Amino acid sequence: MQIGSIIAVFFVMWWLTFVTVVSIGNRSQIEVGKVTSGTEPAAPITPHLLRRVLIATAIAMALTALLLWGLTNETLHHYWNR
Repeated sequence: MQIGSIIAVFFVMWWLTFVTVVSIGNRSQIEVGKVTSGTEPAAPITPHLLRRVLIATAIAMALTALLLWGLTNETLHHYWNR
């Protein structure tokens, strides 16, 4: 697989995992009871975006590595091409 393809696969994996991870564990202003005027009441109190980006990056790296391993594994290659 060429480097451009690997980067594209990683980007897709990262985006999918980021969208999944970003919504886990958020508490909205309504749930806490502290709604700041001028903001959306359903907005998260502390989104912790850097932590979520790092988690998404780690998961995307693992998924990309697993996919690349599966595509280059000779045993799986022979199994799929029976």
